[in-house]
Amino acid sequence: MYDKYTLKENESLRDVANKFKTSIDVLKDINNIYFDSDVRVGMDIIVPKNKQQYFNYYTIEAGDSLYKIAQRYNINPTLLASLNGLNMSDYIYPNQEILIPKSGYSYYITAEGDTLDTVKDMFKVSKEKVLEENPTIYLLKDQVLVTKR
Repeated sequence: MYDKYTLKENESLRDVANKFKTSIDVLKDINNIYFDSDVRVGMDIIVPKNKQQYFNYYTIEAGDSLYKIAQRYNINPTLLASLNGLNMSDYIYPNQEILIPKSGYSYYITAEGDTLDTVKDMFKVSKEKVLEENPTIYLLKDQVLVTKR
């Protein structure tokens, strides 16, 4: 679930990360950006889609952990971490906002070497169904794909 975004004048990766509720590291990783100086006005970059129909937002509170939040929402903690560009060992901060997957959908984090065929098999649906729910598929490692159950 990615889109293309064109950088505007006086816009930094931090601005774009905030706009798309992601991290600078995620943007750098999916765009193969190694140095801040590689970013220029007018440059097209790949950004995660803000799909409110697929996710709720949760604000981290003191004492929260990914495990506790995953338990509260009955989701896999590794999926929760991956959806938010985190590792299970990453520290989360009070007032940090994370995505919580909504029920009624299946989620898949792509792996290196995935094809549309392997993705449709993971969801157990047709290629058309995968494309209908995910109009922009890059099949990059760690891309989030969604389909209705």
